[in-house]
Amino acid sequence: MIENLLEKYRVLLESTGLSVQNAQVLENITVFIAIVLLAFIADRVTKIILVRVVGNVVKRSKNKYDDILMQKKVFKRIAHIAPALVVNATVGLLIDAAGLVEFIRIITQLYIILISALVVDSLIGAAHEIYQQLPVSKGRNIKGYVQLVKILVFIIAGLVVISVLTEKSISGLLTGLGAFAAVLMLVFKDTILGLVASVQLSGNKMVNVGDWISMPKYNADGDVIDISLNTVKVQNWDKTIATIPTYALVQDSFNNWKGMEESGGRRIKRSVNLDMQSVRFLNSNELEKFKEIRILKNYIELKEKEIQDYNQKVGVDTSDLVNGRRLTNLGTFRKYLELYLRNHPKIHQDMTFLVRHLQPTELGIPIEIYVFSNDQAWASYEAIQSDIFDHILAVIPLFDLRVFQNPTGADWRALAQQN
Repeated sequence: MIENLLEKYRVLLESTGLSVQNAQVLENITVFIAIVLLAFIADRVTKIILVRVVGNVVKRSKNKYDDILMQKKVFKRIAHIAPALVVNATVGLLIDAAGLVEFIRIITQLYIILISALVVDSLIGAAHEIYQQLPVSKGRNIKGYVQLVKILVFIIAGLVVISVLTEKSISGLLTGLGAFAAVLMLVFKDTILGLVASVQLSGNKMVNVGDWISMPKYNADGDVIDISLNTVKVQNWDKTIATIPTYALVQDSFNNWKGMEESGGRRIKRSVNLDMQSVRFLNSNELEKFKEIRILKNYIELKEKEIQDYNQKVGVDTSDLVNGRRLTNLGTFRKYLELYLRNHPKIHQDMTFLVRHLQPTELGIPIEIYVFSNDQAWASYEAIQSDIFDHILAVIPLFDLRVFQNPTGADWRALAQQN
């Protein structure tokens, strides 16, 4: 039908006195303008249908997944294919222009391949976003796989483009690529390593977005905000962004604090060094004084009775301090710390709880606090820890103990004044 109309149009042009050649040129110009107009109309119509109409339907829909398809521009990109299809179907109407027709068809085919790859890319992106909203996605990051699939899509699109331009089959191109395998391995080394690492990270649930990790080698200490095929981004506590190669998380060691966050407690492990020369036995007057401390009263009374019964049983001479059992200021202080922490509202009572002596050194004898706070927030945790050690440092002199520290300028000046 279209051919008949064009034939009549050609006869009409020739009847005006134009030569056959000029009539054909004018006919081709008219056909080309008509093709451009049809392509423009096809583009507008498909956009109205797929973008506006479908967009309005999506807005009214309660399903949130179709909103993701709109956000990823899936329908908008599909609409771009329509004008190319119109051009590819009608460009053959040009007469005596085989070279131009072939050139335009190749261009439109390449355009369709590119748009198709972009449509698939949008669909994959939308599917990934939908997956992230499903319960099954918790603890399983697949962004690396998604990126790999996208890379494969564009590689396939590139092969199809080369196939169209060279008029060779894709299988023949793949056979020829075998010679460049070493080059491809070198070019995509990070991608291949990243893929392997992504499989291990996801399969073993080593790290996920939102986890707090620390990796001093890369100056990373903060929350994971993105895991891709090649890199893992960590937002440090100072708001800087550390970028770590994905494969480095498999090759090197790092700390994942997720277990601490899920446990309900955060460890406090800190010690105070005491001067060993200040350690001594307590006398009866001092014991009576310590009974006035509410949390120590029952302990001292029970301990006095236990020690008295023991000394009477073995018949020791208590006139000498070395004989028998006696309470020391250090032991009583350690018990005080234990009872103080047992009554502390911010200390987790169901997790590891230790107040212990460490190996004495030339810096004194360390008394270590090894407990867990029940508040994991960083600022609160630091405040709890500071308050506890503020109290410990303030109460040490009450037990006639001294904190060990190297001499300061004030110490030397006091010594000089005494001399």
